[in-house]
Amino acid sequence: MPYEAWGYHGTVSSRPEVTRPEVSLAQRKRQLVSNELTEAALQLLARKGFDGVTIDEIVATAGVSKRTFFRYFASKEDVVVQFLAEMGADMCTELAARPAGESPSVALRQAVSVPIAACADHFDRALSVVQLILRTPALHARFLERQAQWRDDLAAEVARRQGFDGDGDLYPQLAAAMALSAFDTVLQRWSGSAGAADPAELIDQAFAVIAPALDAVGRRA
Repeated sequence: MPYEAWGYHGTVSSRPEVTRPEVSLAQRKRQLVSNELTEAALQLLARKGFDGVTIDEIVATAGVSKRTFFRYFASKEDVVVQFLAEMGADMCTELAARPAGESPSVALRQAVSVPIAACADHFDRALSVVQLILRTPALHARFLERQAQWRDDLAAEVARRQGFDGDGDLYPQLAAAMALSAFDTVLQRWSGSAGAADPAELIDQAFAVIAPALDAVGRRA
């Protein structure tokens, strides 16, 4: 659960929370260790930079062995990549949960607002992580790789909601790409302002620009 290092647990949504199945004690212990490693790594990476942190430092800070680290992560990069992994899933979950008659611009804005809300709610930690990702070429490259997968997943959900052929129509991919471009622009602006800009206001401004294009294509029968 990547946002747990920010104190965030689950999708930010106005819709009723779905009851999650019980997890075993072993699963809870594994999640606890993973969270501790993620917390230690992100603190060190944000403070010292990606190249200035070793795995030895991470495990020493977390109080675990190097062998334990490699049971959870293959590299320093993977700590941050796992941190990002649920962003796309949460966006798609929120998009799928939006009312069927809602316009594409509103539904997509609500979907990408999930991680934006987490940034706003856990300001200092989120800003450090976002700046780390955007300023570290290796991490930014992995972030863009993740976004490519998010685009495909969001496009599939847009196609389902709007009644499009996901393979034959351009609209779903273009709509998803516009939404993620807005998301990326907001993160860049928020990070560049050192957190002075309000990410919620930025996402509203961004979608005000792209909403006419998103809503120009009607729903297919």
